[in-house]
Order: sequence, then C-alpha cells, then structure tokens
Amino acid sequence: MPHRRLAALMTASALATSCAPSSPDSDGPALVPVPASLRVTEGSFTLASDARIGVRSAEGAPVAEELARLLRRSTGYALPVVREPAEITLEVSGDQELGREGYTLDVTPGGVRLAAGTAEGVFRGVQTLRQLLPAAIESPAPQPGPWTIGGVSIEDRPRFSYRGVMLDVARHFFTVEQVKRYIDLAASYKVNVLHLHLTDDQGWRIEIRSWPELAGDDSYTQDDYREIVRYAAERFVTVVPEIDTPGHTNAALAAYAELNCDGVAREPYEGTEVGFSSLCVDKEVTYRFLDDVVREVAALTPGPYLNLGGDEAHSTDPEDYEKFVARAQQIVDTHGKRLMGWAEITSGSVAQHWNPREPDRARAAVARGAKLVMSPADHAYLDMKYTDSTEYGLDWAGLVEVSDSYEWDPATVVEGVGEQDILGVEAPLWTETLATSDALEFMAYPRLPGIAEIGWSPAAARSWEGYRARLAAHGPRWSARSVTFYRSPEIPWK
Repeated sequence: MPHRRLAALMTASALATSCAPSSPDSDGPALVPVPASLRVTEGSFTLASDARIGVRSAEGAPVAEELARLLRRSTGYALPVVREPAEITLEVSGDQELGREGYTLDVTPGGVRLAAGTAEGVFRGVQTLRQLLPAAIESPAPQPGPWTIGGVSIEDRPRFSYRGVMLDVARHFFTVEQVKRYIDLAASYKVNVLHLHLTDDQGWRIEIRSWPELAGDDSYTQDDYREIVRYAAERFVTVVPEIDTPGHTNAALAAYAELNCDGVAREPYEGTEVGFSSLCVDKEVTYRFLDDVVREVAALTPGPYLNLGGDEAHSTDPEDYEKFVARAQQIVDTHGKRLMGWAEITSGSVAQHWNPREPDRARAAVARGAKLVMSPADHAYLDMKYTDSTEYGLDWAGLVEVSDSYEWDPATVVEGVGEQDILGVEAPLWTETLATSDALEFMAYPRLPGIAEIGWSPAAARSWEGYRARLAAHGPRWSARSVTFYRSPEIPWK
C-alpha cells in the first residue's frame, strides 16, 4: 500500500486551554476553528468607508498592513493604517497569559479591538475577524457590502502548538505561486506549519548546489525555496523540509550512479509503487551526500526541524537501517537542526503517526522520548477518496468523508498515547493522482479546516453536528476565493 511518513514542528506540545466556550456550536457566528471562549454581546459594528486600522506597535504593523490589504480589495475603502486607536485596533500587548498565539477579540458598536501578547497572536485573531465579516469580504474585487459584524467577546488560544499541512511536491511538482496559495488558504484556518515533501522516487524538487544533477527543470531553485519560506513566515507558518531517506530515493539514485551499491544509475520512475529503492548504507559517499544535502537545506531553513522521512524502507536491511539512521542523526545535529521523521524512524525529536495499522510504532516513539504529530491516514490523509466515485485520490486507508476526517481526537486515537505525548496534528496531501491546484483544493476542502480545528480548539468545544452547521457557512467564502471544493452531502451548504 502506498507510503506514509512522519513529521512535526514548533516547540513541543502546547497547553490545552482551560476555557470552555459559551454556546460554541449553536448560537453565534460560524467560526472555524471554534474559539476556546465566545460570548455573543449586544449590538453590532459596521465598517464604514472612512474607517481606519489602528496599531500601537511596530511589531504589529505588518499584520495591520496585511489586514488592510485584504479588506481594501473587497470593500474598496482606503482603510489607512494609523499609529493610534481606530475603528479597528490591533494591539500587541506583550502579555503572555494566553501564550504565543492566544488573543482576545471584542466587537462592540464602537469598534473592533483585537489584542494579543505577540504579533503572531494578533495574526491568528485576524483570521477570526475575517470570518466574522460577510463572506463577500473574501472577494478579490470590490463588493457592495454592508460590512456588519455582530457583537462578540472572544478569548482564544490553541490546544496544540503544531497544526500542520503537508504538501507532496515530489510526485507532482507545484510552483511557488501554487504553494503560496495553499499556504494562504491553510493559514486562514490557523494552520502554522507547512511540511514540504521535497524528494521521492519520482522527483527531487530542490536545488542542491554541491550535487547539481539532482534537480531537474521542475524543481525549486534555492531562491525559490527562500521565497516560500519568507512568504510562509509572514503568515507565521514555519516550513519543515523533508528529504526522504534511505528509501523513496530513486530520483537521487537515477541522478548519481555512485549512490547505488552496484554503481549503476537507476532508471527514472513515474509510477506509484513504494519500498523498492534504498541508498547504499555501506558506502561513505552516501554520508558525504547526506551531509551536503542537510547542510544546504538547513542553511535555507530557519525552523528548528529537518525531516529525513525514514518510512517504507523495505529494501534496506533492518540492521543497515539502524546504522543509517544513527549516522543521519549525527549529521542533522551537526547542522543545528532537530531530526524528524515518519513513525518508522528509530531516532529523532518528533515522530509522525500515520499508519492506523501500526500503533505500536507511535507508542515506541513516545517510549524513547519523542513527541508525536498525529496524522492517522484513515482520518487525516487528504488524498484518501471521499467516496468510491471520487475522481482523485487513493483508498488504501479507506474512504474518508468529511465526518470521518473530523470525528477523532489526537489524545485517544492510539491507546497509551495521551495529550502530554502529542505535539500536534497534520493533514498530509500526497499527490500521486493530483497534478493541479484545483485537484489539491478539491481534496483538501472541506476536510482541512476540520483537522485545523482538531489542532486548535478545546476537545470539549467540538461536536460533529455543530461543526457541520458552521462549516456550511464557509462554502460562500471559498466560492469568493475561487476555491474548488467538494460539496459533501453531509454538509448543509449555504
């Protein structure tokens, strides 16, 4: 059955919030993820043509400018950003009571006040503010309005510190602009990690200057990759690069004969089978190669983690696999990163649980001190078909309708693995059958927002009935953004 791996990021499992929401699913606005605490208040606020956006600090100014840019395009208003309180005020308070990403948001007839301890927290709150406005606010061209928001008082922070998406650009390549759009859509649901699967049997998608034959025409130059990292960082999304080893390496074995034990270059591969390729563990050139790759990728990546895959290495002898991972761990350490991998890997700071048939691997990772990112394929893999008739995707882990992707909890999916063992969640999207942005979006939406909510919202705040009602209101928002999405019959679309 096709591949899967393991990844992670951020800093370690975040705290679950202690606040219980007021009527999280029934009364009030259709917010995804549902906030930790939401109270509907009297009155409403209407954004007028002479409104301003106020920001008190230099730290929050870029977030204010981005909010102004988003609102200008759909309202047609000037919305100047000023360094004083205004109709919409963003405040970076320095107060860490709600953590790095927490925020408060109050809407009254007199205006909107969004406060957080950091600019990152303000940015997360801005995503909530966007959802409080009418769906037409997401339009790329001016709309007539009115731009009215009902009164609310929100206090919010995430359950887990890692809330990721993984995009496979190795099976099919996606351009910098396509990746940016995927980042924008995911960040609007408070996703904060982009795990890029950069290499596999079918392709090597990042320039390595010390091994120039690895990357072909469909790949990122190092400047391209820097641009993705920069763009993501502006949206408080951390990029985690994956260089899959020692298996899933046919593209490298085809480019450089010396990486093969027999010294013969492999033929390029375009199929979907897995587990047939392996670096030559006994050759020193393998570790010189790995050191060069890790050195260059680490220098381009400001985040703390570097993912070396480690999954489905069926063609690597188990003893050789252990030997390889030990050397790989040393190399990653040398270049100042923390090793991540899929659940098969025998070392690393973070392991990603993906195979629902192998819960023992998740338990073993915890036993050796690793944190887990939870991506059970029968719930979180966005490339699984919705139904038998879905045009795209695979079904090796089963059919995954919207309810299947939402009705699970990271702290209960593997017996013996609890909240304290978990760094967060991730929604991987493998692209064996996906070659266009429309196909990516069709498979990700509407399932990705639900997985984002699992990572952000308190477990007690979530229910399928409440979620499906809230999600229904997001169809017009996606239509305004020209998102191609699956109109699941489980959702009462508006």
